[in-house]
Amino acid sequence: MERYLNAPIKELITKFPKLADILNEYNIGCVPCNVGSCLLKDIVEIHNLSLEDEAKLLRRIAQVIYPGQKVEIPKLKRKPPAALDEIKYSPPVKKLVDEHTLIKRLLSLIPLVVESLDLKSEEAGQMILGGVDFIRSYADKYHHAKEEEVLFKYFDQNLDILKTMLIDHDTGRNHVKAILEGLEKKDKKMVIEHLSGYKDLLSEHIKKEDEILYPWMERNLSINQIGELFRKFQEADEKTGEVVPRKCEEFIEKLEIRFGVNLNIKNQNSK
Repeated sequence: MERYLNAPIKELITKFPKLADILNEYNIGCVPCNVGSCLLKDIVEIHNLSLEDEAKLLRRIAQVIYPGQKVEIPKLKRKPPAALDEIKYSPPVKKLVDEHTLIKRLLSLIPLVVESLDLKSEEAGQMILGGVDFIRSYADKYHHAKEEEVLFKYFDQNLDILKTMLIDHDTGRNHVKAILEGLEKKDKKMVIEHLSGYKDLLSEHIKKEDEILYPWMERNLSINQIGELFRKFQEADEKTGEVVPRKCEEFIEKLEIRFGVNLNIKNQNSK
């Protein structure tokens, strides 16, 4: 079993297709992953499984690989996982989670924007341009930049989970380009397709970061490194200034008022 724990997960799924269903049951999204070279043992650690679920998962995997045989399951060396409702983020990581909250407010508005979209209307066009500006200036340059240029640099850049996050960032940028192209062509179908694609992508992306990536990173960062993160995030925000985040929050508030959305969600980290 030891050699399979050190094998890339895509190779294991190809060799033992039943593993795909088992991983899906534990909300481990390796099947659609574009990279897939993570080792099985790393996947178990990164996905913050309880020790009980970890043992059950490995037993089920062993039964698929060695049907009808009694297999000794090696105990993985790792820091104890935290229950999702008990996750306590450090101040710099909590800042990233809080920034997700504003992004999720935009994502929750996209179905309403799509439903009422009329590209013949100048107002609708300005609304789409405002959304694109929010994505580029806040979600990307303000938020993703802190991940890509600071947080992710503390870890091995060859880790599949980081590659997947970066691919998501690039895919989001491509959706934005397509939204602008559709707007220019007055192609409503194209705009809707890529607005919805961005919503689906970022919703899942944020969930993976809040519940899987960030907690795993926190377990592997030292106190000194967390202090460095705090300082570097402050420096990045000071360089950006207050205008961008304030402008972007005001844009979301105006959209929420326009569509009659309950403004109490402003401070909720809605899933």
